[in-house]
Amino acid sequence: MGYGQERRREQGQSREGRPTIGRRALLGSAVAVAAAGVPGTALATTPVVPHEPRAPRTSALWREFAESPYTHPQIPYVGKAGQRAGADRFPRHRVVADVRAYGAKGDGSVDDAPAINRALAAAGERGGGTVTIPPGTYRIDDVIRIGHSDVVLRGAGSGRTTLHATKNLTELIGPYGSRYGGDKSSWSWAGGLIWLCPQERWDSLITAVKERAWPFEGWTGNKRDEWRTLTGVGRARRGDRSVTVQDASAASKLRRGQLVLLRLVDDADHTLLEHMAGGGPGTEAYDWAAMTKLTSYVPYEWPVRVLSVRGRKVTLERPLPLDVRPEWDPRLTTLVTPLTGSGVEGLTLEAVETPQSPHLLDKGYNGVAFQCAYDCWADDVVVRHVDNGFGLIAASACTLSRTRVAGRGAHHPYYCREGSHDNLVEGFVIERRTVPAPAGTQLHGINVEGLSSYNVWSRGLMEMGTFDTHRGMPFANVRTEITVTNDGRHGGDAIAGPLYGARFTHWNVTVTNGRAGLIKIDEIAPYSATAGISEVREFDQIDVPDFTGELHARLEAYGRPEDIRPRNLYEAQREVG
Repeated sequence: MGYGQERRREQGQSREGRPTIGRRALLGSAVAVAAAGVPGTALATTPVVPHEPRAPRTSALWREFAESPYTHPQIPYVGKAGQRAGADRFPRHRVVADVRAYGAKGDGSVDDAPAINRALAAAGERGGGTVTIPPGTYRIDDVIRIGHSDVVLRGAGSGRTTLHATKNLTELIGPYGSRYGGDKSSWSWAGGLIWLCPQERWDSLITAVKERAWPFEGWTGNKRDEWRTLTGVGRARRGDRSVTVQDASAASKLRRGQLVLLRLVDDADHTLLEHMAGGGPGTEAYDWAAMTKLTSYVPYEWPVRVLSVRGRKVTLERPLPLDVRPEWDPRLTTLVTPLTGSGVEGLTLEAVETPQSPHLLDKGYNGVAFQCAYDCWADDVVVRHVDNGFGLIAASACTLSRTRVAGRGAHHPYYCREGSHDNLVEGFVIERRTVPAPAGTQLHGINVEGLSSYNVWSRGLMEMGTFDTHRGMPFANVRTEITVTNDGRHGGDAIAGPLYGARFTHWNVTVTNGRAGLIKIDEIAPYSATAGISEVREFDQIDVPDFTGELHARLEAYGRPEDIRPRNLYEAQREVG
């Protein structure tokens, strides 16, 4: 959380000055009720559907999970999601620049983007620091870029500092086509008018767009074999905190805090993809080879920091997301130099209001994008009149806190794709659109796709949209303590494979309009948990399971979200360890 939020929490006040309670205190209350297994009341931020009063009881699923938190078959362990493994506070980099000193006016009369970008570049070249934007309205006719680590762009608050964006990414960078051809615009799911992206990745993307080529957006690159192997890795199990590396000399060169990439390569029988889906006869019968878009997402690439090295034993910051088996050629490798320790705080990005484009033809009035970013964040940031709100593109261990999407309506208010892992989106709001949706447009909601895993959406209010699981078999993601008016639709190419892999969990979800639409997932997602959601009914978009046979899914407290304890699955898991 940002400094102002920290002080308010410490003083027992909300952003508006009202009494409140911090995450830890809230956590302690919820977990205490769950641990005691006796009647009580945990704090909640979402309204509940009235029912006959009944004393809440600790969830049976939660009790099971607490006995085996790292290996539970239906519920993933996400207690370390977010920047710095879910730290309550964001780093406080020293202030090194004020954008006005670089020529910014803040009165809307001139293009302030060059001045803001000069200030950010100067801060990065000096090793990092905070660049402040005082109250005002700053016209920006270009992308605002953070390309160096440990650089923070800080406004005076989302209600006081506004960046008014006059152009879209198609105008500023050029048309960005799809790697699968056709007239689709990749600005429908990539890039932002505030773009946090390491310089190396930015340069390759700009070159590729100009050459009408497709730039790989992930942690390595189009020529993945060029990335250096640090060491092979021995067999391990999902949930293990340590791995044994094969090369002792290589292990001696690993250092505490170093960011490495765990790579797992699928075999000819697609047993890695089967494992991500939970395994069993249904996954073995699935035609993986026909899912050409899905198979382009592997190897599975998981960035993680090293905590310690003792001999050939390497302990990692987070538990392993999957088994590590010899047939998947497991190894620790280098990766593109990531953006780390950078953030955006306390501002509103408002695009010039234009009608929303037809589906997949977005021009790129996009909000804030995190690409190849690790341990980065946004706090108290609003985006308005955007095509796409907040994007995570091959981004991991990032936190979006107190963010809001507002205005004329967006295609993807939030999207998470291209192998993004361990991110936390908390205290988020998607506002009801201010104008009717034009014909031919599409609304998704909180999106996840492309083998993205162990991400969390927590304490959200969605006045429109849906839980957009967008194929590409994301797995082990959690949506918890969310109120949603469920009026969006999910998307995803047929060749992108299953909607869900294993261990998807929806926990304490209040649906205000009673519409299903990928909220109740026990009949479609393998090895999943649906706990404490409102009673819902199907509508015209009805999906069928991707896998045949028993799904091994769990359903608890259906129709009674107020009965589920703990109230917030992520916050309760923070106390597990």
